[in-house]
Amino acid sequence: MSLRVLMAGGGTGGHIIPALAIARELRDAHGAEVRFVGTERGLETRMVPEAGFPLDLIHVGQLKNVSMATRVKTLGDLPRGIVRCAGLLKSFQPDVVVGVGGYASGPAMMAALLLRVPTLAFEPNATPGLANKLVGRFVSAAAVNFPETLRFFRNARVTGIPVRPEFFAITPAPPSGARRLLVMGGSQGARALNAVVPQIAAALLDAVPGLTIEHQCGARHVEATETAFAASGADTSRYVVAAFLQNAAEAIAEADLLLCRSGASTVAELCAAGRPALYVPFPQAADDHQRKNAEAMVAAGAADLLVEQGMTPEVLFHKLIALLGDRAHLAAMGAAAKGVAHPDALRVIGKMVVALKRS
Repeated sequence: MSLRVLMAGGGTGGHIIPALAIARELRDAHGAEVRFVGTERGLETRMVPEAGFPLDLIHVGQLKNVSMATRVKTLGDLPRGIVRCAGLLKSFQPDVVVGVGGYASGPAMMAALLLRVPTLAFEPNATPGLANKLVGRFVSAAAVNFPETLRFFRNARVTGIPVRPEFFAITPAPPSGARRLLVMGGSQGARALNAVVPQIAAALLDAVPGLTIEHQCGARHVEATETAFAASGADTSRYVVAAFLQNAAEAIAEADLLLCRSGASTVAELCAAGRPALYVPFPQAADDHQRKNAEAMVAAGAADLLVEQGMTPEVLFHKLIALLGDRAHLAAMGAAAKGVAHPDALRVIGKMVVALKRS
């Protein structure tokens, strides 16, 4: 059975990384021919060609969290983006269009709906982004990560997010008996975590015997974060500062607790690993989706939540002391996280796409 699929969207790693995983699954497991459509502003311009998939670009900008002038310009570009996508659809003639969110997803999905091409929306966050909100009621089907998201789409199914197998292979408890706190700020780092954690590092290490801290701060913030840790007077043998994690799965496996943002991919990886987290959502995330992701994990008993605006050194210190001092609670949170993981996400999403192919 021949199958052609157009993957639409991108922008951030949270969109393009799972999109590439889905594309590989469709190509390798179902023999599909896969193309991408994105914009010149997103990570897809580098990551899609590196992965070996063709990429077409359209011009469309932002509508959320931008000035009125930018919104007006984007609204003017949108019809041209839809026309451009319609041309790509007529040329490539895909059997299914998969929208993963991001700038290019809206025009491509709208063009697919107009041309009656079957569509699958992939939504990793608890609250959909603007593109998926616009088309959610009209798509052929949807694959979502949270039960709370089902209501936004037609024919939606909770599939989870594709996560690499090494995260699912992580054992329930860290290999060492000593406690370890892993602070993750993502590839760009998290300024709030970089600023506050060093202020409490010495007191935290004194209060929790045997505790060690690994702090991933982002390449731009290494010097400042290292300087802040050094100024704290914390025992240098008990903490390490890194620009990024050489092996994220290994670092997570060795951690008793994660202090991190709550992007959808991070949440999915921690669920796959069965690790508890104290989430500090990025307050400027579109539609406040990181807070809603974290709230869903709190409701599942898999995490705790601390809003950045209230994250004073004192508040964070007491939160971490309470969590690190209760191994039973950490274990229960980790088990709850594992319980909402989706090891078959890729296979299920691939089958959903295949099922939409016109007979």
